[in-house]
Amino acid sequence: MTKAKINALFSRLRAHMPEPTTELEYGTPFELLVAVALSAQATDVSVNKATARLFPVANTPEAILELGEEGLKDYIRHIGLYNSKAANIIKTCRILLERHGGEVPRDRKALEALPGVGRKTANVILNTAFGEPTIAVDTHIFRVSNRTGLAPGNTVRQVEDKLIRVVPDEFKRDAHHWLILHGRYTCVARKPRCGACVIEDLCEFPDKVEP
Repeated sequence: MTKAKINALFSRLRAHMPEPTTELEYGTPFELLVAVALSAQATDVSVNKATARLFPVANTPEAILELGEEGLKDYIRHIGLYNSKAANIIKTCRILLERHGGEVPRDRKALEALPGVGRKTANVILNTAFGEPTIAVDTHIFRVSNRTGLAPGNTVRQVEDKLIRVVPDEFKRDAHHWLILHGRYTCVARKPRCGACVIEDLCEFPDKVEP
């Protein structure tokens, strides 16, 4: 995809979604970290239901440690992989208190050292909580990047590296949210809504679906 097309693509997404953000509900970087940790192989809706009950009771590392692993499970039991997620969150809380004064670090290496936090989660935290120009590639962004020709790649890391190279600086901070929301609601997996797509004429997908 040419530079002119890429600029046009993000200009249109910005006009369509001027203030994109995550659909996870949070108020602090720590709440976001917990919500993202819970969101693996789970919907944002299910995570928001759990955190709506959890955060009024425990929304700091200290408070979640007081709940304990079994107490935390009571709030997240309906979310997939809740046993391992509860264990990782408890371990994370201890590390945050022991090494970071109870605060979420604004540092990739420190974030990725937390239990259950990989590159994608670290990118989400750096971007959404701290405004860093990182791009976390999930299944939606991977699909949109390949379908449109924006940043084709065979692996998540290949797509991420290409996006960092080709997305103009003025769009980098919000690119993650524009692409994930576009993939979630328009460029969906089974039958993309090409007729309702604001970037259809820029898209290089050969099998566009007619309305």
